Amino acid sequence: MSGKYIIAHDVGTRGSKAVLTDPEGRIFGSAFENHEVHYPQSHWAEQEPDDWWRAVTRSTQRLLTEGQVAPGDVLCMIFSTQMLGIIPMDAEGAPLRPGIIWLDGRAGPQAKQLMRKLIHPRIFAAVVGAEATGKDVLPKLMWLQQNEPDLVARTHKFLDVNGYLVYRSTGRMVADWTAASVTGLFNLKSKKWDDFLMRFLGAPGDKFPELLPSSEQVGGLTTSAARDFGLLEGTPIICGAGDAPGAAVGSGAVGEGEGHIYLGTSGWVGVVTEKSPTGRYGVATIQSADPTKCFLIAETETAGICLQWIADQFYRREQSDPAVENVFALMDAVVQEVEAGAGRIIFTPWMYGERSPVSDVYVRSTFLNLSCDHQREHMLRAVYEGVAYNLRWILEIMRHKFGWQQDVIRVIGGGARGDPWLQIIADVTGKRVEKVANPRQAGAVGAALVAAIGLGVYPDFQALKKVIQVTRTFDPRAENAEIYDELFDAYKKVYRALKGIHRQLNQERLGD
Repeated sequence: MSGKYIIAHDVGTRGSKAVLTDPEGRIFGSAFENHEVHYPQSHWAEQEPDDWWRAVTRSTQRLLTEGQVAPGDVLCMIFSTQMLGIIPMDAEGAPLRPGIIWLDGRAGPQAKQLMRKLIHPRIFAAVVGAEATGKDVLPKLMWLQQNEPDLVARTHKFLDVNGYLVYRSTGRMVADWTAASVTGLFNLKSKKWDDFLMRFLGAPGDKFPELLPSSEQVGGLTTSAARDFGLLEGTPIICGAGDAPGAAVGSGAVGEGEGHIYLGTSGWVGVVTEKSPTGRYGVATIQSADPTKCFLIAETETAGICLQWIADQFYRREQSDPAVENVFALMDAVVQEVEAGAGRIIFTPWMYGERSPVSDVYVRSTFLNLSCDHQREHMLRAVYEGVAYNLRWILEIMRHKFGWQQDVIRVIGGGARGDPWLQIIADVTGKRVEKVANPRQAGAVGAALVAAIGLGVYPDFQALKKVIQVTRTFDPRAENAEIYDELFDAYKKVYRALKGIHRQLNQERLGD
């Protein structure tokens, strides 16, 4: 096999990270390019597809230049991208409008219409896997049909972010299985578009692209794409995956029933399994990057952003102090000096509503049990612990409702760089937490390893368990179990006690 390197792109909401790896996932270089989110109206969030292309091509060029890598040394390229987007493409291969991304919630009324077709939201969830929201693909498609029917009529295929980048690279319009599975129109057993659901829900089946597994080669770079990237024409493009399934591979938790926690701006708990249980309690069942498995994912809307919020509001002075190199490292040091339980303050991390462990667009964050005896340091630790309580609740649902039980869990994402937070998560959840090398790069590394499977370097996903290395483990400390058990019980009661008040306060503001 000629070449030495794989280029993997992790295309998120705020920008795209390119990583240069070898087939063993070792990182030899990285580059990041921003792209903007546009908010033309309330609840809308759009991006220009050309901005994604600019980001991935520029970051690739930087990798090659800064790493002094010859184009012929690149084995292949792959994309791991944000999910739940929709880009209508015309027959000539041009986008007909800006991409409607996952953050966009304009289709709330259409989500309600969709669920009424199946009488009740719970019945819809039993068929499709989870209750629909305005951020889901089907309601967004309905919004387009109702508000931009001429554009829909001119649409040749609907693509997502990954599909668009693969098309620009190869000239072939496809959807990878992971991306298709979040539309609600993909049959997890047959691995095909569900014709019955498409007819029943009024989706235009002929406008959805060909389906391919994540590790399959789609084609080679076209002449124009190769010129944009600075690579050789014909460089193989592997189909790729959504960000969460790709990160699962990068965590190394790829065996049956193995799971990981992702700590980024948002967060999730993900488990790979050969089973395909119906999603419920805010837990969705989608396709894994491994074609033989499904992926249980429970997303919490705000995780690391809670730490960002308290840094911005409570540690603003420290952020402006030239002597403080990293405010999060400072906060990590402070947290370790505060007793477990944060002086019995409870923080609920539901800043933008929640998907899991509770599906509720109205719920918001709360500091409970605050007194004059408390200082900002107690509130800081309460934020760290509040996210951990939320994760424990998700893990509890995974155990009781889906039969998943494991005493060891990997943690990845930018939040995994802070060891004190990982120790708190271990203490609160009662599970051993494993930190992997380069946790912030897990999405891109996971994509690179998917590509390596596509190249035949590894026989299957199970072989990757030996590739991802654990750099540190955190065992739950018995001395903190009692206080965290007590506060976790109270934490769950906070939601039940306040959900009606949150609805009262936020229902009108959210336009319901």
